[in-house]
Amino acid sequence: MGLRCDAGPQRGVGHLVRCLALGEELLARGAAVEVFGAVTGVDWAAGQLATRGIPLRPGPDTPHGLVTAARRHALDAFVLDSYELDPAGAGALRDAGALTLAIVDGDTRGQDADLYLDQNFGTDLVVPAGRLLAGSAYALLRDSVLAARPAAARPAMQVDRPTVLAFFGGTDAAGAAPLLTEVLLSTGRPMELTVVAGRPETADRLIRLSPGPGQAVLPVPPTDALPALIAGADLVVSAAGTSVWELCCLGAPSALVCVVDNQRESYHRVVGAGLAAGLGELPELAADASVRSAAARTLDGLLTSGPRRAALSARAWAAVDGRGRARVADALVEALSGRRTWT
Repeated sequence: MGLRCDAGPQRGVGHLVRCLALGEELLARGAAVEVFGAVTGVDWAAGQLATRGIPLRPGPDTPHGLVTAARRHALDAFVLDSYELDPAGAGALRDAGALTLAIVDGDTRGQDADLYLDQNFGTDLVVPAGRLLAGSAYALLRDSVLAARPAAARPAMQVDRPTVLAFFGGTDAAGAAPLLTEVLLSTGRPMELTVVAGRPETADRLIRLSPGPGQAVLPVPPTDALPALIAGADLVVSAAGTSVWELCCLGAPSALVCVVDNQRESYHRVVGAGLAAGLGELPELAADASVRSAAARTLDGLLTSGPRRAALSARAWAAVDGRGRARVADALVEALSGRRTWT
């Protein structure tokens, strides 16, 4: 099985993380798994592959290159997870005899795949009948997340000094952490705030902030312990990317920020369904003091209300049961049965 994805400081690590989750499931079923792509400038992400013994191969970018790689490595199937690959690659692989699964976010980009996976909540993607795995029931989650999933949603608890976690993707390419840390601190509420700083310069900015009475800010680098940090936090503030499904699976009371355009539709659906609170879009938060004030009021309400946090936890926990990657692997196995050989 080949997984085609990339990760880097500007691309982020979301594509790699969800491919890694599917890879873990396939490895557990005895399949051979290889990742094809560029993983540069994000040592944490490269380490995720190394610790699981998953080879990292150069990532072909052309349809011909994909077919050549699939033949050379005797791959029965190729998973394509990229916004940048030539869309014709999926069809070329199909024509050559390899099963293709395209992981997409609301737009197939014209790819002609055997299967499409859109794990976004409430997706309305349209593809040929019988080829779509749609919705959060198919969310791809890593072993470490599944191991930390609680048996039930969180109860309502009042805490005088909440523990808060803030993180914005594996690299925080948009630089959201300092701004959202300032918005959190502007509530004036006591808190123990841990912020994942994707880059050293972000940590430097966070260290220079001046917390108020009862407030503490601890910057930490990207870490394998993120699921444990989520599980231990009274409130999580995050970008509205692929980490949303991890937050839901763990029943974390969360407030989301739409950091980039391709998160917008999912952000509004998740917030509209009450799975998380919405803080707005990052450019508006950066430019408009009234938007920041509204976000601070939302956060203040969550910091001070155990029942409000518990309500978010209950809806989020129920929306993602953690069995999504098994469902995707089942669909791949079924589609592979009786496939024709390479041409």
